[in-house]
Order: sequence, then structure tokens, then C-alpha cells
Amino acid sequence: MSERNFLEDKAGNWYVYILRCADETLYTGITTDLERRIRQHNGEIVGGAKYTRVRRPVSLFWQEEHLDRSSASKREYEIKRLSRQKKENLVES
Repeated sequence: MSERNFLEDKAGNWYVYILRCADETLYTGITTDLERRIRQHNGEIVGGAKYTRVRRPVSLFWQEEHLDRSSASKREYEIKRLSRQKKENLVES
């Protein structure tokens, strides 16, 4: 693989996501592979957050695409600071 192709593969798209847990709480995170990450959170494959481990199953509630990790991380931080009501309003818009 050429260096250019390797860098293009590394860049990829990033997603900020909100999961709805079985106890109706919301979990926010970032990833480059939503399907894999949700499977991890649900315990189907290794990985996932300690928070979601005891709140399974989880389902995708909302997602937003970003071009790089930096912008996804900044958006994740913004969303984590929102109240639950504002997170739900975000999903509705």
C-alpha cells in the first residue's frame, strides 16, 4: 500500500453518536465504525464502555459525521455537556 493510500485510510470518516441504553439513559461517544462500536457496546465483540456494560442492550439513537477525529472529539465534548432534554431536542432537529 502506498503512503498516500495509507494516509487516506487512516483519515476516514468519524462519527459522533448517542446510544439509548436499556435503562433509558443516553451514552455519547465517537468512532470510525459505528456498526462495530455498537456491537462492542452490546457485548457481541470485545470492547465497549464500562458504562454500557451494565445497561445492555443499547441502540443507536443519533449520529453525526465528521471529517476528522479532532472535530468529532470537540463535538462529543459539546454534546456531553448538554442536558438530556437538549440531547433529545438535537435528535429531533
